[in-house]
Amino acid sequence: MAERSTAAVDVADNSGDEPLTAKADQSTADGVAQNPERDTDNDEAQGSDGAEGPGKKAAPPELHSGHKLARRYRLEECVTRLDGFSSWRAVDEKLRRAVGVHILPAEHPRARNVLAAARSSALLGDPRFVQVLDAVEENDLVYVVHEWLPDATELTTLLSAAPLDPHDAYQMVSQVASAMAAAHREGLAHLRLNPNAVLRTSTGQWRIRGLAVNAALRGIDSDTPQRTDTESIGALLYAALTQRWPYENDAYGLSGLPKHIGLIAPDQVRAGIHRGLSELAMRALVNDGATASRHEAPCTTPEELVKAIGEMPRIRPPEPAFTAPPEYQRTTYQQGTYGRPAPHPGVAQPVQAPPPPLQSRTGKALKWAVSALLIAALGLGSWQLAEALMDQGNQSDDTNNTQTTGEGDKDKPKPLTALKIQGAQEFVAKGDAQHPGDVGKTYDGDTSTTWRTKTFAEGPPIAPYKPGVGIVYDLGSAKELSTASIGLRYAGDHTTVELYASDSPTPSSLDAMDKIGSVSTNGTNATVKLGKPVKTQYVLVWLTAVPHSGPDPTEYSGAGYKQAITEVKFAG
Repeated sequence: MAERSTAAVDVADNSGDEPLTAKADQSTADGVAQNPERDTDNDEAQGSDGAEGPGKKAAPPELHSGHKLARRYRLEECVTRLDGFSSWRAVDEKLRRAVGVHILPAEHPRARNVLAAARSSALLGDPRFVQVLDAVEENDLVYVVHEWLPDATELTTLLSAAPLDPHDAYQMVSQVASAMAAAHREGLAHLRLNPNAVLRTSTGQWRIRGLAVNAALRGIDSDTPQRTDTESIGALLYAALTQRWPYENDAYGLSGLPKHIGLIAPDQVRAGIHRGLSELAMRALVNDGATASRHEAPCTTPEELVKAIGEMPRIRPPEPAFTAPPEYQRTTYQQGTYGRPAPHPGVAQPVQAPPPPLQSRTGKALKWAVSALLIAALGLGSWQLAEALMDQGNQSDDTNNTQTTGEGDKDKPKPLTALKIQGAQEFVAKGDAQHPGDVGKTYDGDTSTTWRTKTFAEGPPIAPYKPGVGIVYDLGSAKELSTASIGLRYAGDHTTVELYASDSPTPSSLDAMDKIGSVSTNGTNATVKLGKPVKTQYVLVWLTAVPHSGPDPTEYSGAGYKQAITEVKFAG
C-alpha cells in the first residue's frame, strides 16, 4: 500500500450489528481490500445512531483493479469494502489526476439517497470540503467521484503522534465550525464528523470530506443534525487537546476516558491545556452531559459555536525557535599555520608577536602621504567654516533687521498625520456585495486578515460585471486628506484603485461623489497621493481592475481575477 493516501474516503467504520475493531488493512494482488473495516470506532464510541433496518443487503459488485467506469475512471486500489459498497482510489484518465470513487449496486437500498446526497454536496462548492466531482448511475452501478488529496493528513494520523498545540487546535475548530455552519445554512449535514473525516493539507488548511455522502452510505440519519454535528466538532476539539476520545470506548487509535467517571473537562485530563479551548469543547459536548464552565450557555449549532469562537481572544502561533549559530571555527589557512604540521597535543606553542606595522621604506612613505592629506583636509575645512561664519555675520548686520521666507521654505511639505478610521462599510454600485462582514479586517492592524472581492472570469477590468467594488471609510469628522495607502494580497498585472470623497457613508451612486485620485500598480501596495489636500469625512476606496491569481486555500478562493485588501491607512 505504498501509494495509499490519507485522503482516502472515511466511510468504513462499523455500525449496527456487531463491532469490527482493530483489523489491519490487507489487499490481494489486484488491490481488492479483504478487510471490511478500516476504522476502529463503533456507534457507541461515535455517539450516533447508525443502525439500519432489517432487510437483505445487496451484494457488492465484482470489481477489480484496472476496471474502468465510464471509459474514464480506472480503479487502482480498493480502500474499503463494506456493507454492500466499496471505495476506491482511481485515476481520471481524461484529466490525468487521482480521484476517489464510492461504488454500490443500483439496487442497493441506499443508492438513491447516496446519489441525492452527492449531488447536493456538489452544489455547495465550498473549497473547505473535499469536492464531489461526479455522481452517476450507469450499468447497474451507482458511483460517486470525489477529490483525492495526496498531500493531506488525517487528524487521526496527527493525533497518533501528539496532541495539537493550542494554535493548531484553535485553527482546526475555527475552520471546521465555520465550514459546517455554511453547510447547514444550505440544508446539508455531515453526521459522520470524526478524526478520519478531517484533513490538514500541506498549506495548513483544514478540509472536511464526506459531507452528507458518508452518512448516506452508512444509512445514518438524525432528527437533530445541527446538534449532532456540533457535538462531533466538540469531540474533535477534545481529542485534539487531550489525545483522548471523549467517550468510554477507544476509537480512531485514541484511548477513551476512564469508565464510570463521566465526561470531564480537557484541562482535567492533561496539564497545560488552554483554558478557553477546554471550555469551548465542553460547551459543544454539553449535549452528551458535559457542563459548560463558568455558567456559559451550551452551543447546540455550528453557528453558535462559530460565535463562541469569535468571542475568544485570538490564539497566536508559537514564536519560532532560533538556534544559536555554531562557534566560529578557525581553519588551518590562518597566517603562520598553513603548510605546517599540526602541533602535538599537550605541547604549548609559542605565540609569535606580530611585526611592527609599516616599518619598511614603502610603509614610511605611505605614512607621510596620509599625514599630508589629513593636514590639507583640515586646512580646507577650517577655511570653509570661517567663510560660513563671515556670511552669517554679514546677514545679521542687515540695517532693516527683517527676515523673509523664500519660496523654497514655502514649498517645504508639512509632516503628515495618520487619520484614524472610525468605521467602514461596503459600497455596492451594481449587483451583490462582496464580503461585507470582513470590511473591519482592512483597518484592524493585522495584515494577515483581509476583505476580498469575488473571483471574476475575465479581467483585469472588473467591468462589465460591475463598475467596481470598494469600501466607504468614516474618518469620524471632516479632515484634510493627503494620501491613502492600500495594502493588497495579490500582485500582478494589474490593480487600479480610485479614491472618492463622499458626503454620506451610503452614497447613492458614483456620480454623487467627487473623484480625488487614482493609481495603478502591479505590486502589493497602492499609494494614492492627492495633488492638494481634500477635506472630507467619508472616503471611498474603489477597485476598478484586479490581477489574475491562482487558487488561494487560505482565502477559500479559486483561480481567476481577484484582489484582497489587507490594511488601509489615511494621512493628512
